[in-house]
Parts: sequence; structure tokens; C-alpha cells
Amino acid sequence: MILLIIIFGALTLLAGIVIIINPEAIFGFLRSNLDKLFLHILAVVVRIVLGVLLIYQSNESKFPFTIEIIGWFSITAAIIMALMGRRNFNRLMLWALSFAKPIGRIGGTIAVAFGAFLIYAFV
Repeated sequence: MILLIIIFGALTLLAGIVIIINPEAIFGFLRSNLDKLFLHILAVVVRIVLGVLLIYQSNESKFPFTIEIIGWFSITAAIIMALMGRRNFNRLMLWALSFAKPIGRIGGTIAVAFGAFLIYAFV
């Protein structure tokens, strides 16, 4: 279970690095697949799985309270995304992607920091 969290952290860190170097690689993929159902399902499922793993394994981390809170936030976000429906999810994604050009690299930096934090918390 911890290995899955570390893998997620590493993938998040890697995605953040890609966003910093070439933001259009990730944001272009999101824009071109925005109308596909798999993106909405993936957003919900990844958040649920990550949230459950973080809550379940929080006591094994260096920061159990913080990790558990992040887990609950992740599950809450998944529930909200599932209940908002595809149309509103697409609108939310379009709104978020509108910030890609001006602050995308800042988001990439945050993703690197979050991924590194997850790895550090469980190694």
C-alpha cells in the first residue's frame, strides 16, 4: 500500500517537472481529451483511491495527521467531482486550464513539492 502512495508521489513529481519544462505537454493533453468520459472518471477514481490509501496508511507516515487530512480532502474532492456531473466538470476544467499559460509553471512547482512531500512522508 505504501508503495502505491510512493508511486503516486513520484508520478506527481514527474508530472510537475514536465509542466515546469513544457506546460503544453500536460495541458494540451487535458484540453484535447476534455470531452472524453475517461478523464472525469479518472479524476474521481484517482482521488478516491489516493484518499483511502492516505487515510489507511497515515499512521505509517512521518506526518500522520497531515496525511490523513490530505486523504479526507482527496475523498471530498472526488465526491464533489462525481456529483457535479460531466458538464460542470468540463466547465471546471476549462476554467482551470484558462490559468495554464499565466500560472501553469507555478502549478508544476506545487505538484513537484506535493509529490516530493508524499515520497518523503512515506520513505
